[in-house]
Amino acid sequence: MSSNGKPNPQPPAAASNGAATGGPPKMYQRPIYRPQGPSSKGRRGGRGRSCPFSCCCCFFWTILVVLLLAFAAAVAGGAFYLLYRPHRPAFTLSLARVNKLALSNSSAAPALTDSIDFTLTARNPNKKLVFLYDDFAVSAATAANAVPLGDAAVPGFAHEAGNITVIKATVAASALGVDPAAASSDIKKSGSFAITLDLETKAGVKVGGLRTKKIGIQVHCDGIKVAAPATAPAPAAKKKGVVKLTVSKAPAPAAAAGVVEAPEPSAGADDAATGTPATATAMAPRVCQVRIRVKIWRWTF
Repeated sequence: MSSNGKPNPQPPAAASNGAATGGPPKMYQRPIYRPQGPSSKGRRGGRGRSCPFSCCCCFFWTILVVLLLAFAAAVAGGAFYLLYRPHRPAFTLSLARVNKLALSNSSAAPALTDSIDFTLTARNPNKKLVFLYDDFAVSAATAANAVPLGDAAVPGFAHEAGNITVIKATVAASALGVDPAAASSDIKKSGSFAITLDLETKAGVKVGGLRTKKIGIQVHCDGIKVAAPATAPAPAAKKKGVVKLTVSKAPAPAAAAGVVEAPEPSAGADDAATGTPATATAMAPRVCQVRIRVKIWRWTF
């Protein structure tokens, strides 16, 4: 103990050991305190507790919700199909007749004037579904090079279940400019040529008091053979002063032998000889394709 009352500090063990071994004494240094942050184990533990809010958990829950919605939609669609058995409407073309067909002789810019009548039969094969059609936009063109032949419009209607509706349209064009090469190749003024017919509209489905959103559909008819209307030949001019003679038997013995009678010709003789043959209007029915613009799961309307 020192003279001031404080105990004398003991030398470190390393110093005594050094003195014992004969080496130089080592100085003792007190370690410097440095504050440390939270351990990595603690940080990992905190992230584990916030897993529901992490990206991985959000992605997992999103996939789970999508799968549940898809399963519910599949179940509802299957129940709807088993209950109502939906089918597409059927369209059949039964008549195509050319009333007028004229193509100008201009080689640079030919103009087409025509008029074509079409008759289609629309059938709703469903027993509980009603189709609601908007107005139809009708257009026709040649099958080879798609030369336009005109267009028309048909008002829409409600197609009841099991109903058959006849649709009539007249596609016409007046001085319509067409491609000269394609028109001269496709449009025949004598003989038949092939054309196509398209009907564009939007249709919805009505089931009881429920109506679905309307989607676009196209009715496409191809393989239609039409012919230009036959032109009536000019009536033959009657020759003046010529009388048709027929030799008849003498009605009675008193009649002189070799008498020639000249009866007047019948009124319809010349007309029958110069009559124009009627243009055939009937054709084999052709089933048209119904193309749906939007598909909903497995079922289309």
